[in-house]
Amino acid sequence: MDFSKVSGGNYVIPSLFFAGVFALCIWSSSVSNPFILLSNGRYCSNTKLQNQNNTSNFDSVAPRDELESALARASMANKTVIIAVINKAYANQEPEAVTTMLDVFLDSFWLGEGTQSLVNHLLFVAVDQTAYDRCRFLRLHCYRLVTDGVDFGGEKLYMSEDFIKMMWSRTEFLLEVLRRGYNFIFTDTDVMWLRNPFKKLSSNKTEDLQISTDGFSGNPWSEENNFINTGFYYVRSNNKTISLFQNWYDLKDNSTGKKEQDVLLELIHGGIISKLGLKVRFLDTLFFSGFCQDSRDPREVTTVHANCCRSIAAKVGDLRTVLYDWKMFRKTNSYNATAGFKWSPHLGCANSWKR
Repeated sequence: MDFSKVSGGNYVIPSLFFAGVFALCIWSSSVSNPFILLSNGRYCSNTKLQNQNNTSNFDSVAPRDELESALARASMANKTVIIAVINKAYANQEPEAVTTMLDVFLDSFWLGEGTQSLVNHLLFVAVDQTAYDRCRFLRLHCYRLVTDGVDFGGEKLYMSEDFIKMMWSRTEFLLEVLRRGYNFIFTDTDVMWLRNPFKKLSSNKTEDLQISTDGFSGNPWSEENNFINTGFYYVRSNNKTISLFQNWYDLKDNSTGKKEQDVLLELIHGGIISKLGLKVRFLDTLFFSGFCQDSRDPREVTTVHANCCRSIAAKVGDLRTVLYDWKMFRKTNSYNATAGFKWSPHLGCANSWKR
């Protein structure tokens, strides 16, 4: 037997096999990425690494942008977030001030029943850099909303031109949140969260919008007799609510001198609810109260809103009193004897209209 022929034949077959594998690696690499042939020549190992990276990308899709990332971080499992808008006037403590609206707002989550964990799902939308920096310093979920050509940093007195602009900017932002498929509770920072509101809000998914009122008529479905307040509401993301917010925002330029709340109320009285097939619940002030109409029962109250008030200083002062009343109520264990309990008068807010 010619050993050289046999051994030569034995080497030829494996060589052809490995050559084929090598060619296949190059071919498959060039198909998946035609530029890989310009790399350092380690085609198969590069392809393997690339495939691992691709698999990782498909397993955890990167957020589209900064807003999507912020929403995802704050979201509950069912894509629900709590949203509050802040500016410098609410977040930055002036030398003469005792505290800030933001601090009082966060205090309510600390002092409330079942509210501490909800801060994990609270996204602060800062409309200026100072508010954003303060939010980041407190290690909260923060998003910086930039509106070209507008400075939202200072205090915006109720119904001032800048106040109205800021409210419409807020509406536009919330429309975008709905478009991205997120349900949300919107809350003003002058709303004290004394209890977990999800326990009083309906979990019925057919209810598209649940909104607070300045004065509750007694009928949660009455479109005519309940005067809404956009300082606190819960909205589910669907085509109907997106259409509602789009119709609402589209009226911005034809509503001179009106705040967005007035425009939404006009839409409701004009039949937008039935037109879009919406189901809207108007919230009882027994649970979701405010300075316009105090809750009758501290055993039931969930939120307290400093509505019917003009200035930040007045709101901060009266809301600190609300938290004091709340602490005293809990300390005295008044659950069994509420007859003697009474909210302190909102003197700061009452006097704010005289200036």
